[in-house]
Amino acid sequence: MARKRVMSGMRVTGTLHIGHWLGVLSNWVRLQEEHDCFFALADWHMLTTGAADTSKIRENTRGMLLDWLAVGVDPEKATVYVQSAVPEIAELALLLGMITPVPWLQRNPTVKEQIQDLHLDEERVGYGLLGYPVLQAADILVMLGQSVPVGRDQLPHLELSRDIARRFNALYAPLFPEPEGLLTETPLVVGLDGRKMSKSYGNDIRLGASAEDIASKVMAAITDPARQRRHDPGHPEVCTIYALWHLFKSPGVERVAYDCRLGTLGCVDDKRQLASSIEELIAPIRERREKFARDPERLDAILANGNARARKAAMATMEQVRSAMRLNDFSAASPALPA
Repeated sequence: MARKRVMSGMRVTGTLHIGHWLGVLSNWVRLQEEHDCFFALADWHMLTTGAADTSKIRENTRGMLLDWLAVGVDPEKATVYVQSAVPEIAELALLLGMITPVPWLQRNPTVKEQIQDLHLDEERVGYGLLGYPVLQAADILVMLGQSVPVGRDQLPHLELSRDIARRFNALYAPLFPEPEGLLTETPLVVGLDGRKMSKSYGNDIRLGASAEDIASKVMAAITDPARQRRHDPGHPEVCTIYALWHLFKSPGVERVAYDCRLGTLGCVDDKRQLASSIEELIAPIRERREKFARDPERLDAILANGNARARKAAMATMEQVRSAMRLNDFSAASPALPA
């Protein structure tokens, strides 16, 4: 059976936390064994809301790459690349923007959510943010992506990429596959304060966190608000610590719930046990991350190779796009890529 081409990526917001690992990266590691995967470090997408301060984009790109490698994303099995190192993505985004109706973009739920979350008024909603779904479609289509790993709630976002591909194919030539959502069970990872885990909330545990940082954060986490004393019966179903136990699929999770309800396991002891369990899982990730960080030349080589592979695929696609649209093609006059 032919391997499908999978495309996915992340905005380069910096180092990642256990929520990214449990929700996305563990799935990528599995997919790279079964499909031809393209994973983009999406620095241009970071500009859609962060163009006013670009001082940390390079640092964040590097930090995110380290996290990907540390959890097992393998650049020998998947193509790992920086979005801006593939200028053909921008060219395709420009061309797709010519055929994308503005109402499609205005109805996009993700843009509406970002505007609301960031409290942006009309003057601060840039063309880049409104048009980000077109850039997203270009990311996928330039690699001829057939599948995009998404949670069920993200399917409407992917539908716009399918609409754009469908319109191009109808206007010019049946070039692009209509990318399908590769449904994944992405858990809602609860943060240490009971809200969704997020770096912006400060309720996360980073993949490179030390044992001391893990213990400090877990010990400060919110537990059962109705439990006032050590031996009071607990209610694990409303406890943040118990929710994290479940996410890590600890074999002792049911015993934790049983002892909590009886009042024989106190919140402090529960937190200590959870911190120890998280440390066991994160320690090897942290060690691999530190090992990669000590070898910057290897990181440079990984990105150079991934960028070249991604660009080769993108250039082949753009030759077909220009031909289908009857555009001038001066690519033959462009400098040749290194072998």
